[in-house]
Amino acid sequence: MEDSSELLAIKAHTGLHVVKGAVRKVLGTKWTAGVKVKGAKGTLTVQADRAPSLKEQEEIQKLVDDKIAEDAEILVHELDRSEAEQRWGDEIYDLFPLPPTITRLFVLEIPGWNLNCCREKHLERTGQYQSLHIEKYKFRENKGLLEITFSVA
Repeated sequence: MEDSSELLAIKAHTGLHVVKGAVRKVLGTKWTAGVKVKGAKGTLTVQADRAPSLKEQEEIQKLVDDKIAEDAEILVHELDRSEAEQRWGDEIYDLFPLPPTITRLFVLEIPGWNLNCCREKHLERTGQYQSLHIEKYKFRENKGLLEITFSVA
């Protein structure tokens, strides 16, 4: 049975968080500069000072696969912005700031893996993937950005 287009988009969006956790563990990248989801594909753009080596790319994919096999719970906290900032500091933010008029946040947490403000729909567990495959890395040295493109099923 094939996934509906909506479920594939939810998987791809959740994949941004799964991939970000692995990339941060391997490369130490903190800041997300951009995200894109189209159907079963996603692109995560992070601030980086270099392209990952082949060995690092393999380690990132292994960590992604391990997190899926772990079937980790994906939590979404809804709370006041001030409470979220007091609890987690700037860990919940990306490079693009939230307008000060937003006072209530949705914070996605994959415990010990990824923490980020996000209002999109997400899977409930990482084990809901059949696969999440990183297809391409593109390092833009002039901007200090690393684009990671992946597909989900």
